[in-house]
Amino acid sequence: MTAPVRPPETAAIVVIGDEVLTGKVADCNSPWLLRELFALGVRTRTVRVVADAVDEIAGAVRECAACCEVVFTSGGIGPTHDDVTYAGVAAAFGRPLRQHPALVERLRAYYGERLNAARLRMAEIPDPDELCLAEGMLAPVVRVANVYVLPGVPELLRRLFGALRERFRLRPVYIGQLFTNQSEGELAAALNAVVARHPQVRIGSYPRLDPAPHRVQLVVESYCEAAAAAAFDDLAAALDPRRLVEHRPVAVVGSPGRRTSQGDE
Repeated sequence: MTAPVRPPETAAIVVIGDEVLTGKVADCNSPWLLRELFALGVRTRTVRVVADAVDEIAGAVRECAACCEVVFTSGGIGPTHDDVTYAGVAAAFGRPLRQHPALVERLRAYYGERLNAARLRMAEIPDPDELCLAEGMLAPVVRVANVYVLPGVPELLRRLFGALRERFRLRPVYIGQLFTNQSEGELAAALNAVVARHPQVRIGSYPRLDPAPHRVQLVVESYCEAAAAAAFDDLAAALDPRRLVEHRPVAVVGSPGRRTSQGDE
């Protein structure tokens, strides 16, 4: 079965690993995926972090799959005892877990005589709706219903998501940013008035307490370029021009020279 033609509008991310929950390993996969999905026009609704436990993975995946159009899991697909993501996804959808012939052959071709029982565990997956095998990559992307199972190793996750990236492109996102050394308390009234005048535009206020040139970063965001530009101009006019540190006019996220995150300083 092939993936749906229409790109998803909403997404969820489920990060799996005791090492993340205990702080032994910092999660860098969900922030990266959040930026990628944002640039594609997909709205991420939630990020969950769960332990290496089949029932917890199954519960998180089931809940996220029900409330979002697409779910990405990260981690837990290796050869060791704590790699139980496939089992959790299988349990979430009531599907059997068994060796997939294409993955067995792929592992055999790669490892040869070094293929052992532990490595063969990586071929035990839920019955997939789609098995994505990227050229030059040993790990697959397994899709079960609307859930894409990705590896936890950041380099692998990024390469595999990159191979599928364009299927999730929904619409361009336009943002503009203003940096001021006014405090949030000083600009709140003007900001609230601008927000009320532009209900179709998301406007965020992000204060800083460290010794930066600005105290507040203001971001306007919309799927409509004209709406974003109108809100940006209105907001710029509402601020004290003497205390404006920098402005970055509205542009599409992902354009050359454009940083794609909102908190990108």
